Amino acid sequence: MVRSTITLALMGGGALAAAQTPPQPVPLATPLPFATPAPAPTPDPSLPRVAIDTSEGRFVLALETKKAPVTAANFLRYVDQKRLDGRRVYRVSHVADRFGFIQFGMNGDPKLSLPPIKHEPTTQTGVKHLEGAISTARLGPGTARGEFTIMVGDQPGLDADPSKAGDNLGYAAFGRVVEGFDVVLRIFDKPINPTATIRGSFKGEVPAAPVRILTARRVKVPTIPPRPLTPAKAGVSH
Repeated sequence: MVRSTITLALMGGGALAAAQTPPQPVPLATPLPFATPAPAPTPDPSLPRVAIDTSEGRFVLALETKKAPVTAANFLRYVDQKRLDGRRVYRVSHVADRFGFIQFGMNGDPKLSLPPIKHEPTTQTGVKHLEGAISTARLGPGTARGEFTIMVGDQPGLDADPSKAGDNLGYAAFGRVVEGFDVVLRIFDKPINPTATIRGSFKGEVPAAPVRILTARRVKVPTIPPRPLTPAKAGVSH
């Protein structure tokens, strides 16, 4: 059984991290890595969709603007201002086979990052860290800016847990992948450079070859055509 601590906070983030006093990392319990992920709920067709086109293919997100309005709106600002275009998936936490996360965004660059946002814990939103969920990395509560993670495997240890001591607010999930999760898995399974770091952090989690985000754009929710009427059988009157 894998005993690892998954920390989403962007430690060692250059000027951005230096400007903040990093709190003690929250000890996050890791669930069994080989557990079957829970079935994903049917996405609300009224939720906005964002297509992320990468050098490995496209995946599409549905964003919980009703349940996690602050966090989802923050992500949409990065999309609408095209700040994600040309960015990279710079971190892959590969704890076990099909268990961990990928992380992308501004990579701690304060010139590219928008102001920090209010924290929306999972106890408030009800949006859990199930497989395919997208979440926001942070240091302390209220410091999240432009670093985003996608879960591979269910990770309830990243949800808020009022029974824990200290910083028990977890991370802010705000949507999930609704199309193209095979692309996420392809990125997750890319080779890792065992010695590379990002400003001294994330050793063993830096992709050997860059995975680029080409574009991130809002897309229309696909409409389901109505079922054709079944013709009445001959000789049957109504």
